[in-house]
Amino acid sequence: MLHTAHGDVPTPVFMPVGTAGTVKGMTADAVRSTGAHIVLGNTYHLMLRPGAERVARLGGLHKMMDWPGPILTDSGGFQVMSLSGLRKMDADGVTFQSHIDGAKHRLTPARSIEIQHLLDATITMSFDECTPFPATHEEAAKSMRISMDWAARGREAFVPREGYGLFGIVQGSTYADLRAESVKALTDIGFEGYAVGGLAVGEGQQMMFDTLDVTVPLMLHDKPRYLMGVGTPDDLLGAVARGIDMFDCVIPTRSGRMGRAYTSGGVLNMRNARHADDAGPLDPECDCPACTKHSRAYIHHLIKAEEMLGPMLLTWHNIRYYQRLMQRMRDAILAGRLAEESAAIRAGWAAA
Repeated sequence: MLHTAHGDVPTPVFMPVGTAGTVKGMTADAVRSTGAHIVLGNTYHLMLRPGAERVARLGGLHKMMDWPGPILTDSGGFQVMSLSGLRKMDADGVTFQSHIDGAKHRLTPARSIEIQHLLDATITMSFDECTPFPATHEEAAKSMRISMDWAARGREAFVPREGYGLFGIVQGSTYADLRAESVKALTDIGFEGYAVGGLAVGEGQQMMFDTLDVTVPLMLHDKPRYLMGVGTPDDLLGAVARGIDMFDCVIPTRSGRMGRAYTSGGVLNMRNARHADDAGPLDPECDCPACTKHSRAYIHHLIKAEEMLGPMLLTWHNIRYYQRLMQRMRDAILAGRLAEESAAIRAGWAAA
């Protein structure tokens, strides 16, 4: 259990992604109804629009988005690094052009922490460089050591408050020695939690799991461990088994907008004609509005007709599915049956 100034969070937990202060296609009440305890916002997007200072003047992100519960904010490092031709990095930070209007901005470890403070983030993330994949050992080492320097600077800039925390981010690509070096550096600095970054960037599931196998055992076991940007339901099962406590990913929301539904019987493409006359629910095990009030045929119709309700219902369903999945894992951990429960969940997917 994670105790914060904005409420308790049972772990393992999945955080719906609300990049720009909203989970796309969902009201805050709808997100709450799925069983979500914490959501994610993003420094890069919110600093550009509407602006961190404006958010602070308007009462903070919790008030703006009607989410009094915990909010974790990604530092903006991943988005800035993905700008390639629009950014220039140096030892102290990154200068970049906005993808919205081309205006020039500067992000440093201290400024990233300041922005997250203005947003009133419950959990602040260290500003880091997300190492691209693939990377040579030399490239990964240089990138990781820059991130460790920035982590120390961010720690100095963070304003400690009861119930708030700053997480460090372990980097080092898929190299075991670099991951170990990064874990030690962050542990020496000291954080309220620790994240594993730089995965789910093209390395594949097995390599991700292999990296977790050599990284997680080195991380403090009395602090939350967060795997950033992951992932599919199968990814979550494998990562929880390896000791990960927290997750975020755009997959359930993005898939909903694309007409895909995650169910106890596997993934459904609701564009497929086979659903056109199906009066049954998306998932008979699910209690969300998409499953209890509507048929597969109706949702198929909405998706084909490009009615906005279709993606909204599928997004609602997918987030609820992820929350139900995490609840099953929490219950299984308490009962000492995680391996058996994970096998049963996978068997349901395979039987479809």
